[in-house]
Amino acid sequence: MAFDGIVISNLSYELNTNLVGGRISKISMPEENELIFTIKNNAKTYRLLISASASLPLVYLTDVNKPAPKVAPAFLMLLRKYIGTAKITDIFQMGLERILCFKLEHLNELGDLSHKCMYVEIMGKHSNIIFTDENNKIIDSIKRISANMSSLREVLPGREYFLPDELKKKDLLNTELEEFIEILKSKEYALSKSIYMNFAGISPLIAEEIVLRASLSSQAPSTSLSELEYTHLFHTIKNLLDDISSHNFSPNIVYRKEEAIEFSSVKLYSYESDEYKNTYYDSISKMLYDFYSSRESFVLNRQKSSDLRRIVNTALERASKKYDLQEKQLQDADKKDIYRIYGDLLNTYGYSLKGGESSFTTENFYDENKEITIPLDKNKTAKENAKKYYDKYAKLSRTTKALSEEILNTKNDIEHLLSIQTALEVSSDDESLSQIRQELVDFGYIKKHSSVKQKKSTSHPYHYISTDGYDIYVGKNNYQNEELTFKVATGNDWWFHAKGIPGSHVILKSNNEEELPDRVYEEAAALAAFYSKAKDSEKVEVDYIQKKNIKKVAGAAPGFVIYHSNWSMIATPKADLQLVK
Repeated sequence: MAFDGIVISNLSYELNTNLVGGRISKISMPEENELIFTIKNNAKTYRLLISASASLPLVYLTDVNKPAPKVAPAFLMLLRKYIGTAKITDIFQMGLERILCFKLEHLNELGDLSHKCMYVEIMGKHSNIIFTDENNKIIDSIKRISANMSSLREVLPGREYFLPDELKKKDLLNTELEEFIEILKSKEYALSKSIYMNFAGISPLIAEEIVLRASLSSQAPSTSLSELEYTHLFHTIKNLLDDISSHNFSPNIVYRKEEAIEFSSVKLYSYESDEYKNTYYDSISKMLYDFYSSRESFVLNRQKSSDLRRIVNTALERASKKYDLQEKQLQDADKKDIYRIYGDLLNTYGYSLKGGESSFTTENFYDENKEITIPLDKNKTAKENAKKYYDKYAKLSRTTKALSEEILNTKNDIEHLLSIQTALEVSSDDESLSQIRQELVDFGYIKKHSSVKQKKSTSHPYHYISTDGYDIYVGKNNYQNEELTFKVATGNDWWFHAKGIPGSHVILKSNNEEELPDRVYEEAAALAAFYSKAKDSEKVEVDYIQKKNIKKVAGAAPGFVIYHSNWSMIATPKADLQLVK
């Protein structure tokens, strides 16, 4: 997930194609360190977003506009003064560096033709937008950097624009084989790290991809390759760079389940497996917009449910500690039988005691007459010591019974909380999260406020259509699981659930047909695996059975059922069927 030199090269080509020759008609600054340029070219209007945000630097074309602040910042006023109607004459990347240069042409106050440059540096927390004159003198920047802030370079009005040598890396476009090998041998790193540490524009993601394409180990020492391996690696990189030079890009997003985890401008062979899905784009801007929108949506959903996650995790931690303590107490209580044996032996052989003994060794008729030593209270008689042990045995017997019930209740609580935890992974909309919150209130994990009137939830289960046209429903939480199984499903419908782990109830509507295609069972099982705690596993065992054989557990939390005589199958977690909105 990096705005590396290859992504910048892709952007440079796309921006050149669409914007060069166009004229700026509007500049706005909707957020700090962010600009939106409206550009008209070839009877079309484009919006170019440039962000120098330290946390999320971005450049892409977008259809989305943002409201501007009421008071225009000084840097925005400066740009409007000089280039508010400027023509874009060129856009290019500096080597493979993460820098875009915009060449701009405008009329000055005297009506003479004048030229300016705008450098967009996409360098993480050091990102900046720097505006210069035709002689590369800085007019201003969106972030001013003084000598106190950086010892490498001042970015202040009047200073010359340059990229410090310390920030420069070797340009692979102008590197020969001998120099390439010399650089890799100069200092020992893991091979992939050596590539991205020494060469401009190469991110860790692309370095790993290069090493994979060269069939080498990314962790191999960079100094340990044979001459043939160095040569093969160099030519692998050159082949990749040839694609970039010829603008042969493949913008794509890599998804793991529903989460966007990576993007790139080249095909990523390192993410070609059943675990990942790659979505390809014609436009790098559209790809970047979709990626960050998806990430923002994913993060937002996580934030929405963060308080519920915290409540569930805290309750789970307490219940787990309680369960461990109860298990230890039960193990201690299970020693009760020795006290009954002590009592029986004292009643049988204690007549031989004269009084005042601190222990008594005798034969144990419960264990092949082996000898056993019984601790005694020397101030008590044999019968009194026997009674003391019988009392201990009776007390521990009561404790064992009570603990067994408490352990069962605690175990049920843990299973219930784990099911809610899984539901939080499945749910994304406000309504389903509201149902989960209500469940936590109903079971005492969140304090109920009588003054707050609970609104009826409008959340519905996921509704998929199988390849063969059958309806498949997936519960997002325990209340929906309960409703699906006991209200939506009819007797001959099929019920699916990941075996022995928390997960959603999946209902396959049979339409009262006796025989269904094998494929529809496999697709329903894949959904049950996907919407379970084992969704990141390669294979998940899934139980399935007709709904008429499902029974609700009396007094149990919603969604908890029992069943017998079920079938099972191994499924790969996935949710790639048509989803009905």
